[in-house]
Amino acid sequence: MIVGLTGGIGSGKSTVAKLFIKYGIPIVDVDQIAREVVKPNLEAWQKIIEHFGEEILLPNQEIDRKKLGRIIFQDEKKRKILNDITHPIIIQKTLDQARELEKKHSLVIVDIPLLFESKREELFDQIIVVYVPFAVQLERLMKRDQISKEEAIMKIKSQMDLEEKKKRADLVIYNDKGIDKTEEQVKQIIADWQRKRI
Repeated sequence: MIVGLTGGIGSGKSTVAKLFIKYGIPIVDVDQIAREVVKPNLEAWQKIIEHFGEEILLPNQEIDRKKLGRIIFQDEKKRKILNDITHPIIIQKTLDQARELEKKHSLVIVDIPLLFESKREELFDQIIVVYVPFAVQLERLMKRDQISKEEAIMKIKSQMDLEEKKKRADLVIYNDKGIDKTEEQVKQIIADWQRKRI
């Protein structure tokens, strides 16, 4: 079974992913794959340079992620070009890794931040959403990124609303009552999966 793990910025999805790893569930990290596919001279890197020019390169030939981020944040067409280049490659590598792991493990979790935004629901047998109320999300994001309330709200609003994600989830992990409560929920989910398998 391949399960999608998602949430909102500042909801604590990485913390939940680490808890699943602690209990022996393998994780495929989509953010990590996204960083790997744009390494120098790979297919995605070459296409990005063709479209955005060599001025987005650092001296070591790696893509300056901040510079590229500023370009696509201000221009929806350019953002679409970048997504059209990278998303198919990222998704293919993600599925390859997940299916390889599935040969040895009955359960594999894919940690994918923008699962609903990228309309990838059909790739997963189940979807878990890591949820916190808006006020908690806002406070955590301001603290984590050292940014103003306005900036934090803008970042949160750039994603699908967490309330909407919660409605679309098969399972919800509430991550606003401390790590022990979160861990209890993770253990319960794993126990339920194992029961269904027997």
